[in-house]
Amino acid sequence: MQKSFFRNLVAMLVALLLLVREGGGFRPAKRENLKYLLARSVFGTIGILCNFYAVDHLLLSDASMLNKMSPFFAVIVSYFLLKEKLTPVQIVSLLGAFGGALLIIKPTFSNLDLFPSLIGLLGGFGAGMAYSFVRLLGKRGEHGTYIVFFFSSFSCLVALPYVLIVHAPMSLAQIAWLLGAGLCAAGGQFSVTAAYCCAPAREISIYDYSQVIFSTILGFFLFGDVPDALSLLGYLIVCGMAALSFWHNNRDRQRLQDGA
Repeated sequence: MQKSFFRNLVAMLVALLLLVREGGGFRPAKRENLKYLLARSVFGTIGILCNFYAVDHLLLSDASMLNKMSPFFAVIVSYFLLKEKLTPVQIVSLLGAFGGALLIIKPTFSNLDLFPSLIGLLGGFGAGMAYSFVRLLGKRGEHGTYIVFFFSSFSCLVALPYVLIVHAPMSLAQIAWLLGAGLCAAGGQFSVTAAYCCAPAREISIYDYSQVIFSTILGFFLFGDVPDALSLLGYLIVCGMAALSFWHNNRDRQRLQDGA
């Protein structure tokens, strides 16, 4: 709960400053959007809490793999919620990227408890549902900054009672790391919100897998981690699927422009 609180506190403060500077106000663009903002916040909070729980109770690779189900849930939910169609190339890209991620993460479920695994899977489902509602809100004219502010405030309020009642003392170093994590999460939150507001889930969810590449680069320079051959093959597959999806989307967009 403390990790979730600090993670979202920074994003909430950044969004608050942006809203004040932009003069956008603290109300939804449309009154009907409130229910979708609440749905995005509920599922997003579930995703964050479940992911932190999975990271604490499972091997990091297994928790990451379960969280990587979120793009699939986002695409599936967008198909039913937003009626966004999937082409065969996009389906192949998603499946290929997932296969590449498995090569990188190399999960092993032989010694895992069932409950933490289901919690991790629930976290992926929550994140996927949240992304779909972000897309819906973007199509309904909601500003990305307000979506981030609403979600971050909601998550902080959910975690605050537990943080106050069951507080674990932290050192200054731990506080600094948590604030740093909050800054990074804020950047990611604004970016993913802008992405899902501007494009269908089927077009951008493939790029969620790029985080395993960034994690590997950071791991090498910060901790001296060296990827093995299977991981390198996974990177190539993920990049290849992202390039395939990018090419396919651009080709379809060009066809529509030529037809117009």
